[in-house]
Amino acid sequence: MEALKELPYALDTFYFLVSGVLVMWMAAGFSMLEAGMVRAKNTAEILIKNISLFAIACIMYMLCGYAIMYGGGEGFIPNFGFLIGAEHTKEAVLAGGEDAPYYSVMSDFFFQVVFVATAMSIVSGAVAERMKLWAFLAFAVVMTGFIYPVQGFWKWGGGFLDANGFLDFAGSGVVHMCGAAAALAGVLLLGPRKGKYGPNGEIKPIPGANMPLATLGTFILWMGWFGFNGGSELKVSDVGEANAVALVFVNTNMAAAGGVIFAMITARLMFGKTDLTMALNGALAGLVAITAEPLTPTPLLATLIGGIGGVIVVFSIVWMDRFKIDDPVGAISVHGVVGIWGLIAVTFSNPEAKIAAQLMGIAVIFLWTFLVSLVVWFIIKKVMGIRVTEEEEHNGVDLTECGLEAYPEFTISRSPR
Repeated sequence: MEALKELPYALDTFYFLVSGVLVMWMAAGFSMLEAGMVRAKNTAEILIKNISLFAIACIMYMLCGYAIMYGGGEGFIPNFGFLIGAEHTKEAVLAGGEDAPYYSVMSDFFFQVVFVATAMSIVSGAVAERMKLWAFLAFAVVMTGFIYPVQGFWKWGGGFLDANGFLDFAGSGVVHMCGAAAALAGVLLLGPRKGKYGPNGEIKPIPGANMPLATLGTFILWMGWFGFNGGSELKVSDVGEANAVALVFVNTNMAAAGGVIFAMITARLMFGKTDLTMALNGALAGLVAITAEPLTPTPLLATLIGGIGGVIVVFSIVWMDRFKIDDPVGAISVHGVVGIWGLIAVTFSNPEAKIAAQLMGIAVIFLWTFLVSLVVWFIIKKVMGIRVTEEEEHNGVDLTECGLEAYPEFTISRSPR
């Protein structure tokens, strides 16, 4: 009898861990996508940012982030604590009933910590090619240890957003819009890359160095997203939950497919060309859009939700450039603007969703993350500076920040000045 009660616990714990591994694999996807979308002279620095932010996220979330987000609290104020907490006892698991734990505390921590790293990865691409490495890492400490966990508590930790009916299944707002809001604050203080915009406002494209790498990164992210959304169902150990997980997987996949096709068509109509970068961002936009609610739509509706996200992201990237918001990988548009769309789209299929609650969640998460991030970025700017010099930017941050180049065989040697 005990074995029968322990088996679902073991199965759901294992499913949580495997889902977390898939989401951790998304770190590789972000690394490859961003490395492909920046210039060759900035590749090594974008890679060190991605591996170091993941390490910082893991440590900070272990030290305080997880306790803030899931340690309880009241309304706006979480209980500020430290470390992960004790594991479930066998007696608690065998007790049965609705309150009995059905997966390990450590598996929950592992699954949640890779979400934190995802949010921070969004910032990495948006500030690429001109930000000081250690300024970025300093912000990562605050973002992963405090900014993200507080707004995460408001929804997933049982705070006031959850109490007021705000719905966000796997994080279109809690993860993606949060990361984009932090990125926007940094980009506004940082300013555009040199040569991106002409004196009369003309927009000068700066192509990425490696489109095959960017495409590989997109496919890795697409794959990892099955763990991102599928794992957020939390259980798989009975027929109903297994069917729900299967539907989440299908809808996640269909939304990404819709995003690709709709973005391609939109780019063709707008530019007369089938832009690969727009197709890649269309896939990611579809994934972000469906993340807020991948369970209640039909596969056809999921395709349309993702497709509309693909259209939105093309227009958003163009508009960002018109306002001289320089985002080398389109992260603010993909994760922020489309994240908002995904949260609104919840109301199309989930009868429990209320547009007022969704709009409140959008406003609260964005304002909290943007304003606090703006303050933190400003302090870092005053203390240590956030932007490399014009000469360092010209030579590439690989040399100035990392002392090496990602493609030394293909780079012309630079003579000392």
